[in-house]
Amino acid sequence: MAMHRRQLLQRCRSAILFSAFASARQANAQSYPSRPIRWIISFAAGGGNDIVARVMAPFLTGELGQQIIVEDRAGAGGNIGMAAVLASAPDGYTIGYAAPNNAINATLYDKLPFDFIRDSVPVAGTMRLANVMVVHPSLPTHTVAEFIDYAKANPGKLYFASSGTGASPHMSGELFKAMTGVDIVHVPYRGAGPAMSDLIPGRVQLMFDNLPSSIPHIRSGELRALGVTSAKRSAALPDVPAIAETVPGYEVDVWNGIVAPRGTSPEIIARLNRAVNTVLSEPRLLARFAELGGTPMPMRPEEFGALLSAEVVKWAKVVKFAGIKPE
Repeated sequence: MAMHRRQLLQRCRSAILFSAFASARQANAQSYPSRPIRWIISFAAGGGNDIVARVMAPFLTGELGQQIIVEDRAGAGGNIGMAAVLASAPDGYTIGYAAPNNAINATLYDKLPFDFIRDSVPVAGTMRLANVMVVHPSLPTHTVAEFIDYAKANPGKLYFASSGTGASPHMSGELFKAMTGVDIVHVPYRGAGPAMSDLIPGRVQLMFDNLPSSIPHIRSGELRALGVTSAKRSAALPDVPAIAETVPGYEVDVWNGIVAPRGTSPEIIARLNRAVNTVLSEPRLLARFAELGGTPMPMRPEEFGALLSAEVVKWAKVVKFAGIKPE
């Protein structure tokens, strides 16, 4: 009988503790957010992810009622920034920007301090866009076909910059090399901004870059656009052909979205998802996205999670087939 009473008391205590925990979690979710939210971008300032996040941040600040602080943590192809996100407290006050590099790095790097799919919680999609193949104006090529001929006539003499090993601009270049047989040398940087600082003066000749960070330089004449990586032309650069028009089958699509650390409550994830999807219907934001060459990508958390998992599988095949290694 005494044993039965002890078991009953233990069950009551457990039920009370669980109820208190659930009540506290619900109260925290209802009051969320009550302070600023840190949004970590895994590349240097001036790159495509950084630009899009800083465009979105004021809209999210207005929707959530708390300031969204964009913080750049560059290095290791985006792994340093993502590691910081996933090691943060799962309280909704640190979120990260996910992009193709995260799906690529899951296979590219043998040892990471995290498992991207296991340790992250998908929050929402933000934007779809393309990369653009840009060259320094001094290069005597005005089309993709001319570039291929020139590169084949000068093997190993042309350098293509990227925002980091494993990022989608890097993989865009590797796919281009594989499909055209050109010998161009990869030069990784800690983000698109530092890469641009060498491309614009002509210290490197070529880059496959996210549209948002290249469009201003294309429009100013500092860079020449040869082609976009999407299957079809971009509405932001309608006169620039798709690379696939010269290299059939070539295609690299780019996406961005938000993730949180594993353990973040479903209530907080839902609140963030509603906020993101709400601002993605805001006409002023859509106009800015169009200027940057992107389209909104509203998704439920489970939809974005499915995209992340599918991208990891897709890029694993590319990395293994091409034998690409971290530099």
